[in-house]
Amino acid sequence: MSIVTIRNLKKSYPSFEVDMISFSLERGRITGFIGRNGAGKTTTIKSMLNMVHPDGGDIEYFGMPLRGNEAAIKQRIGYSTGTVNWYPRRKIREIADVMKSFYENWDEELYRRYLEMFELDEEKSALELSEGMKVKCNLLFALSHGAEALILDEPTSGLDPFSRDELLELFDRISAEGVAIFFSTHIISDIEKCADDIVYISHGKIVAAMSRDEFCNEFSQPNESLEETFLRLERGETNA
Repeated sequence: MSIVTIRNLKKSYPSFEVDMISFSLERGRITGFIGRNGAGKTTTIKSMLNMVHPDGGDIEYFGMPLRGNEAAIKQRIGYSTGTVNWYPRRKIREIADVMKSFYENWDEELYRRYLEMFELDEEKSALELSEGMKVKCNLLFALSHGAEALILDEPTSGLDPFSRDELLELFDRISAEGVAIFFSTHIISDIEKCADDIVYISHGKIVAAMSRDEFCNEFSQPNESLEETFLRLERGETNA
């Protein structure tokens, strides 16, 4: 059963639009949202979260439309970017104390478990964290209220290769607990390492939304890497 469903999403700007965006997210699966910079990934994600208002289409979480159920739905999902937007001089512990007031289902035991899993020191402030640790900290807050779906906008952007690999390994551990993970990226190696499913967007339109194996079977040529496939498709070349 899909826990997130997007149907015919549309959002227009004077010089760009995303049009007829449709895909779904499954529990316990990692979906990579791939596309070059400017393809429409962030616009799609912000529309999914009602951070910008779509011009059309349907967005459902857990069988409920986002419109009219936004507050209840956001109690059950987590959202994170690759940046830290909270108070940089506050300790993680202090920020967590504030976060607790926003979520009805904040789980202190879960918070402690992810704190240990991510190897974070809650006595440190954001200013004392590496870029990789900042991303983990965002995930800590996104997950500690029992989020069933994680929506992540370019979470690996700006990370060094070691930190990226470490984060992608964490995705595997989190998804194994039944959490649906949807993350946008333009780094194709991230998709190769952890994605179960691929949603590929180009020029504001969905080219493919399917499992990674189905994508490779349909679009890749013999002995072609996923990166080579994407580059060829972006050049407008097909298998014909």
